Amino acid sequence: MHIDKETVDKIAHLARLELTETEKERSIAELSEILTFMAKLNELDTEGVEPLIYMNDAVNVLRKDEVIQEMTREEALSNAPLKSEEYFKVSKVIQK
Repeated sequence: MHIDKETVDKIAHLARLELTETEKERSIAELSEILTFMAKLNELDTEGVEPLIYMNDAVNVLRKDEVIQEMTREEALSNAPLKSEEYFKVSKVIQK
């Protein structure tokens, strides 16, 4: 595929970008390089190659999600500066 000024203009319009003439020329060169690289990749024989999902073989070690210490409602509210019988009272943060 050949990249020309009209193609760059169309891409810039779709991306809602305003490009100067210098930026358009640079974009033509950069997009042409990208397409050349992609064409080179398409030449590779990938038959029988498994898709790569992760870049290394490391396995994430996760701990079990266990409750270690439970706190009653009364204990949780005991140090609250403002509270009702069952809830913490906080400043209003959403204005109507």
